[in-house]
Amino acid sequence: MSFNYNTISTPGTGLYKVKGSKHFGYAYNARSEEEIAGLLEKVKAEHHSARHVAYAWRLGIEKEHYRANDDGEPANSAGKPILGQIEKYDLTNVLIAVVRYFGGTKLGVGGLIDAYRTAAQMAIDDATVVEKQLLAHFKIHFEYDRMSEVMLAIRVNAWENFDPDFRQSCSIKIAILPEKKDEIELAFQAFSDIRREYLGIY
Repeated sequence: MSFNYNTISTPGTGLYKVKGSKHFGYAYNARSEEEIAGLLEKVKAEHHSARHVAYAWRLGIEKEHYRANDDGEPANSAGKPILGQIEKYDLTNVLIAVVRYFGGTKLGVGGLIDAYRTAAQMAIDDATVVEKQLLAHFKIHFEYDRMSEVMLAIRVNAWENFDPDFRQSCSIKIAILPEKKDEIELAFQAFSDIRREYLGIY
């Protein structure tokens, strides 16, 4: 298993125009299929009048989970060339979506492939591509009255954190170097009501 992987740290956008058609490309970091679904909803809401929103995504350090969707375009003319750009840049944990507005002139399958590929590449080039290290991920479960203890531990240890849910039954995800996994247990061992859920290394 590789201990490093390439992904996107900040989103990117691109616009490719050809024969009156416009192709808006979007590149996002994504950690789960649920997050991908939310990002696609956002893009579709912003472009509610567009004919097609084709996309491709890949998840996992071994790049084992991926999907390409043509969204009504001819088979393999949209999603596959987008996925090809993900593979070209050796990215994972990413979603690339391309929105197409038809300009009145048919592009043909070859033209569609080129347009979707180019818009995807432009979005990736506009994003910030980074090499990241494998991290151990935990989900911390706690009641609201333990908020201060949890957030103090996060600040003191400088843990990367994301996906906070601060309703009455709270949770937050933490990512740390695998060799520092014991920090989690040490930080919360005095609190029996703060539960640590190990999510794996990725």
